[in-house]
Amino acid sequence: MPSFINIFLLFVAAFLLSVIPGPDMLYIIARGTGQGRSAGLISSLGIATGGLIQTSAVALGLSGLFLLVPFVYEIIKYVGAIYLIYLGIRTILSHQEMLVSSSSEKAGLAKIFLQGSLTTLLNPKVAFFYFAFLPQFVDQTRGFVPFQLLILGLVYNLTGLAVDASVASLSSFLGQWIKKRLGAAKVLRWLTGGTFIGLGVRLAFSQKS
Repeated sequence: MPSFINIFLLFVAAFLLSVIPGPDMLYIIARGTGQGRSAGLISSLGIATGGLIQTSAVALGLSGLFLLVPFVYEIIKYVGAIYLIYLGIRTILSHQEMLVSSSSEKAGLAKIFLQGSLTTLLNPKVAFFYFAFLPQFVDQTRGFVPFQLLILGLVYNLTGLAVDASVASLSSFLGQWIKKRLGAAKVLRWLTGGTFIGLGVRLAFSQKS
């Protein structure tokens, strides 16, 4: 079982990352704005389901690596740190505006759920992000690593689901707010990039327990 402090730190990090608009949130806003709150909520559930599947796969894969080759933990740590810092720099330098489009297509709720899941499952960057992000909250002195990773993945995705569900409930308002204030995208881009860079630096200098 992960330590309480690690779970709390993960919760705070997950919340901060979840409230920063990204592709998943924009998808939820687009669905909620175009088809109403129910569509936005179903999209949130689909994305969370895809995230749980991704984190479960990462937990099972990492467990085998940790058990067979202990020094792989250090390799993963530095690869993850480099990736997070790269992701932060790339986000800050990106000039892509965060536009939200209201889809006129009226999809069924089952299709919306599936699409939400696939946006996560078919994105290899999501799995690599979990691969880089979750291990820094693992305490190898506290028992079975795969179970810790599963718990951490559950905390991360439930936190994201709570934020996404709130966004879905307010999707119409948020969609109009972002459309009218595209200048805010620059500030959000710096906030997102800074968060990733900070996590990468923390991971690089963290000590194995």
